Amino acid sequence: MLSSPCGRYANGSNRRGRARPGALQGSARWASLACRQRVCYTLNHMVQYTRTRIDAAFAALSDATRRGVLEQLGRADASITDLAEKFRMTLTGMKKHVGVLEQAGLVTTEKVGRVRTCKLGRRRLEEEAAWIEGYRRLWEARFDELDRVVEELKRNEKADKRNR
Repeated sequence: MLSSPCGRYANGSNRRGRARPGALQGSARWASLACRQRVCYTLNHMVQYTRTRIDAAFAALSDATRRGVLEQLGRADASITDLAEKFRMTLTGMKKHVGVLEQAGLVTTEKVGRVRTCKLGRRRLEEEAAWIEGYRRLWEARFDELDRVVEELKRNEKADKRNR
């Protein structure tokens, strides 16, 4: 772990591993060090990462409940209350799942009075399907090459046995 000029480490401990009083803990520990000398360094810059549509879709689809909600909405529109009952969860929990799906563009909601109705969104996951297809082709080509190498090794092994 890198230390600052005053001998403090990013987790607030000193060289002997002892934490100083009031030291930063957890994820906050990577902020710039609050040292008592003139110069201190920021030890870890956060990577700037912007989520794309495909990231949001895969994140939304990574949860089994959200995939189930999409399957349910594929059959018929439903209120958040109906979805919560079907999946045996709290209304707040289902609102959060629907919110993730909505941010990814996979679901739209419409509020009529006190009822919020969910429908499938307009996104059809073409970009995601194309990404998966590209990797499917890549792996298929790699496995075909592996099969060719294995067959060649088998032929060479048979030829070696004949020559002995």
